[in-house]
This record gives sequence, C-alpha cells and structure tokens, in this order.
Amino acid sequence: MSQDTRSQQFDRIKSAPGFIAALDQSGGSTPKALKLYGVEENEYSGDGEMFDLIHQMRSRIMTSSAFNGDRVLGAILFEMTMDREVEGTPAADYLWNTCGVVPFLKVDKGLADPENDTRVLKPMPDLDALLTRAVEKNIFGTKMRSVIDGANDAGIATVVDQQFDIGIQILSHGLIPIIEPEVTISVADKAEAEQILHDHILRRLNTLSDDQNVMLKLTLPEVSNLYADLADHPRVLRVVALSGGYAMDEANARLSKNRDMIASFSRALTEKLNAKQSDAEFDTALDGAIESIYQASIAN
Repeated sequence: MSQDTRSQQFDRIKSAPGFIAALDQSGGSTPKALKLYGVEENEYSGDGEMFDLIHQMRSRIMTSSAFNGDRVLGAILFEMTMDREVEGTPAADYLWNTCGVVPFLKVDKGLADPENDTRVLKPMPDLDALLTRAVEKNIFGTKMRSVIDGANDAGIATVVDQQFDIGIQILSHGLIPIIEPEVTISVADKAEAEQILHDHILRRLNTLSDDQNVMLKLTLPEVSNLYADLADHPRVLRVVALSGGYAMDEANARLSKNRDMIASFSRALTEKLNAKQSDAEFDTALDGAIESIYQASIAN
C-alpha cells in the first residue's frame, strides 16, 4: 500500500461520516449467520461448502449497488475472506479500489474459558505472520474481540491490558488496531461494568506514545456519552459501536444518543437480508439497513 493511499484511508476513518460494516463472522458463528440469512444447515455439507456460502453472502453485500464509500467507511473481514477474491479481485483491494471502503481484518482466534467474569483472547502464536500477510494484502487495520460478563475490576483490567498489549504488537506492523472489549448486553451490572471498562481504557490510552493510534469498538452504553471523552482522546482514531445482539432499531436508537460514536454492526446490518431474495429485493433491504445505520451514526 502506498503512503498516499494509507494517508487517505487514515483521514477517512478519522473524520468522514459513515460507519464500519462488520463482515467477519468466523467458523463458530458462521452456521448461525447463514441461518439468519435463510440458509439451513441441511443445505450444505462440511466446512468447505459452509465457507463458500458465507463468502457468497459477503460478496453479494460488497458487490451490491447499496454498498459503497458514500455511507460505509470500512469493512471488517474474516481471514478467509481476505484470502479470497470478489469478482476476480482480492477482497481488500476490491473494497478500496471499487467501493471506496477501508479494509480491516479480524485477527483473534476466539475466546478463552471464562475467568473473573470475563473471557480473554486465546493465544495467537502466529499473529506476526498473519499481520505480515495482512500488510501484503493491503489491509488497513485489525480487530480482536474479548468479552466482559460482569463488573469485575480485576477481570476487566486483564481484558484491557491484553487488548492493548496485543494492540501495540499490531501497531509495530503499521496497522491500526481496533480494541474490542465487548460488554454482554444482558448482564445485570452492565452500567457498572462499562464504567470500570471506561476507566481502564483511559488508563492504557494515557500510556501510548504520540505515534500510536488505536480505535475502540465498544458495546452501546447504558449511560449515553459515557465514552465521549475517549473519542476526544488524542490517541483514539475513532470510537465505533457494536450492536451486541440488539436488533437494528434499538441499536440505532442507542447509537444516536452517543456523541462521536459510529456503528460497526454485524447482525443488525444483515438481519433483513435473505439468500432467497432477488437481487433487487436484496439491494433494497441492504440499502434500507445501510441508510438507517448511517443516519444513526451521523446523528451526534
């Protein structure tokens, strides 16, 4: 990637209106994603066919007339998507050169077993090799997801420290890390967990050097604008919101109440899409979802 292209992408992610599409369902979540898309498990056999079908879904989204840089700033890809092509072009290059959408890559390998009301990232011994390949594939940044299931200070501190430590490793490859410590939306002490998370993120942001910039991907908070000061932090490129299981309408309503927070939705983006739709029906449904998420992202 040329320095000029990277600079264009950096400026776009930092300040342009729009949102980031999450197209990064991995092996464990793919059957569920396909079922929501109207493809039952008895319609395919084995992982090979399953991943072919999910790539067809993602390709259909990326090639839709509704999917372009006018409203979609970036898209997060699964590793296998990065390694495949869309209309004969490597996926990341297709996103940027055809759609004007900045490509990101999901790099985590899933979650460890629960401890201290949290689930940290599984070890990633091959991360450096993956990051090297991502740079070669013209990826701009990365994403990795941990989970917080309660207001446990020690657990949340561990999650945040792991995220930032790996984030620094990602930065060393010239990529922008999206730090994603997801707070489960159903936990009883969600607001308390979010305040603890806020404080630990701020603690680690204040340790970054002037040339280290990160993004934050956070659950839509119970207290509106809880993360507004993090969005203003000089080391934060952008704060994006995950839908976390909220339906699109509720996710959009919550998002619109939070200043300087834009969407990075997965299920909320695709919930009205179906494999059986005609191309016109698919494009209309996707256009409606993109427009509603875009409007919520620019509301504040």
